[in-house]
Amino acid sequence: AAAVGFLTVSSVITMSAPFFLGKVIDVIYTNPTGDFTDNLTSLCALLSGIFLCGAAANATRVYLMQTSGQRIVKRLRATLFSSILKQETAFFDKTRTGELINRLSSDTALLGRSVTENLSDGLRAGAQASVGIGMMFFVSPNLAAFVLSVVPPLAVLAVIYGRYLRKLTKVTQDSLAEATQLAEERIGNIRTVRAFGQEMSEMEKYTSRVNYVLQLAKKEALARAGFFGATGLSGNLIVLSVLYKGGLLMGSAYMTVGELSSFLMYAFWVGISIGGLSSFYSELMKGLGAGGRLWELIERKPQLPFNEGIILGKDIFRGALEFKDIEFAYPTRPETSIFKDFSLSIPAGSVMALVGPSGTGKSTIVSLLLRLYDPISGTITVDGFDIRQLNPLWLRSKIGTVSQEPILFSCSIAENIAYGAEDPSTVTAEEIQKVAEIANAANFIKDFPKGFDTVVGEKGILLSGGQKQRIAIARALLKNPKILLLDEATSALDAENEYLVQEALDRLMEGRTVLIIAHRLSTIQNADLVAVLGQGKIIECGKHEELLANPHGLFRKLMQKQAFLQNSDTFALDVQPREKAVFEENI
Repeated sequence: AAAVGFLTVSSVITMSAPFFLGKVIDVIYTNPTGDFTDNLTSLCALLSGIFLCGAAANATRVYLMQTSGQRIVKRLRATLFSSILKQETAFFDKTRTGELINRLSSDTALLGRSVTENLSDGLRAGAQASVGIGMMFFVSPNLAAFVLSVVPPLAVLAVIYGRYLRKLTKVTQDSLAEATQLAEERIGNIRTVRAFGQEMSEMEKYTSRVNYVLQLAKKEALARAGFFGATGLSGNLIVLSVLYKGGLLMGSAYMTVGELSSFLMYAFWVGISIGGLSSFYSELMKGLGAGGRLWELIERKPQLPFNEGIILGKDIFRGALEFKDIEFAYPTRPETSIFKDFSLSIPAGSVMALVGPSGTGKSTIVSLLLRLYDPISGTITVDGFDIRQLNPLWLRSKIGTVSQEPILFSCSIAENIAYGAEDPSTVTAEEIQKVAEIANAANFIKDFPKGFDTVVGEKGILLSGGQKQRIAIARALLKNPKILLLDEATSALDAENEYLVQEALDRLMEGRTVLIIAHRLSTIQNADLVAVLGQGKIIECGKHEELLANPHGLFRKLMQKQAFLQNSDTFALDVQPREKAVFEENI
């Protein structure tokens, strides 16, 4: 509001200048031989004061609009980022990361600039044009009507140009998002690109994308050239019309020299203002083109709730899990069924191992329990409550996960471990060190020069696979969850560390409901029950000794492939540390 006020003051002062300057000229011409020094001095002094006030108002306007623009961009980015994080996982399966980054950076800046600085300049140009036209009619209605006959066709041209530019901006921003996505993905996976020697190929791909953006920019440049050429010509025609018609009126004694000078200056200002309005309209259309995509993201309602639903009390929450008649397919591949009639019950406080051939959907179970997706049909319950009735944010806070390929953030080791806590800022260094020791991570962390303050790089790229896995285990330990999901949590560890971490996991699993996606016998044998997944459902379920005793069972076949059976008739499965090398390979 203050910026608009200063804008009004600045515009009024600016547009009053031609009127007063015309008076100055009349004072000089009407007294060519008289003494007009006093009148001229006082008038010029008054005008100087007015112009200084106008300059101060204009400077204040620019400052306020600039800062308010940055605040709008900040709020816009925060709102957009919040909206993106609230979307369901299926949204990210279909939407490219580079596109979202482009929306957060380029589109928000473009929209913010178009509705603040550009809007300020547009309002100023509009106010000056309105006042200028009003003063032109005040000075000479006949001359004003004659001069402004050029405006209607210019307005029609502006509408056509604006619509075209808005559509073109949408296409340009989408193309720029594709180029950003390509660059982000390739740079993030530079080691893979380099390992396959594809640098030149990727350069050509990116160049091709930005060349397309360049072609769109050329189309925009051509349209802008035509539009601004037309508006510039219109401004010049206005000035020329004033000189022609004004000269005729002066010859007929209908205007004084001062009035014609004032009118000419107003016409000049109107011409400049029309040029400013053209630029404002052009930038506004570009901003609206970019803003269309932003509003789609901001107003998009997630298909799964974010932070609403039932929260179970401590006396009710035990951690019993049950899958009943689950049918599921990923939203991006609806034709490929993952589960059909999948049922599994995991009592509270028990350890369930889930095994099966690769590609049968074992890791999908973790996604469904975390409610990253909803099944097509069937129910998943926690202590008898359908998870669709529970608050997803609360539910995930009670579940600890260690995935097969743990992802770390580009910050320190301590910050990555503390990420498992409900409030990472309250975690002490002693707590972080304790869980690191339990996860067998403390020794290698202390070997780093900066210890727990060591930055791990993007996605933990500066650490080995085993080191990342142990930090992920420490992160899950710190969370102290009621339900624990281990997706091959020891897959990246060597025999010695696996044995130590397995002991830590055994202690961690006490009193918790645990689902282990297992590939190794050392993990399976510690489970209360083993469920065998195949063809989208549970084929076998029972203790591992019972399943091994079934000569036609899938579990037995899987064990045989890895030489877990020493004899086809007798099965002695006594695992000792010295025998671990036999079981190192994955199923």
